[in-house]
Formats: sequence, C-alpha cells, structure tokens
Amino acid sequence: MSTLPVYRWRLAPEGLATFRQLRALGLRPGGQPVVAQLERPRRRRRGPLVAYLYRIDQAKPVRPMTPAKRAALERANAARRVCPECGRDTGYRIPASLGMCTPCAYPDTTTAAAG
Repeated sequence: MSTLPVYRWRLAPEGLATFRQLRALGLRPGGQPVVAQLERPRRRRRGPLVAYLYRIDQAKPVRPMTPAKRAALERANAARRVCPECGRDTGYRIPASLGMCTPCAYPDTTTAAAG
C-alpha cells in the first residue's frame, strides 16, 4: 500500500489541482487516480480539511450538457422550490434544514413583519 504525498494549504506544486479547480478550468479528473492530498489545518482539535489533488495534464474536458440532462436538472430544481407544507413555489430552493418555506417554518415572525 502506497501513501499519498501530503501538501499543506497553498503549497501544492504546479500542475496539480483539486476537483473544484479542475472544474473552474473546464476539466474533470477523467478516471485518473488521486496523486496527492492537500491539508488545511482547522481550529479546536479537529482534524484537517482534506482535498485530493489530480494532475492537470491528464484531466479531460467536461462533458457537454445534453438537452435531456438539462431538462432533468430543471425539473429537480423546480421540485426543490415547492413547499411540502403549503404547496407554493417559493422562488428559491428550500433549505433541507427547514424542510419547508420560511413563512411555514416561522409563522409568527413573518406575520409580525407583514403587519
């Protein structure tokens, strides 16, 4: 078993990028293995944040969005905007932490603000 090289935050060598950095460049890992990891220390006795690094020269272009995939994403996002309590389209994605729109989650606060 080989271990991955570990680099501290902002000290990774040139030619390596995280998944998000690849995506910002219009690239994806494309099946290549992780070549190193990046660690960012955190406070209060928690373990470090870890990000995996990939080689930029082996990355492949992001696949284009197909019309069917775009339509599926639009339907999924529309479903996340509908409140299960009142059935209204909120115009924003309902937070999973609330599970319902803000007026339904906090009925006392919204009626006091309106009147």
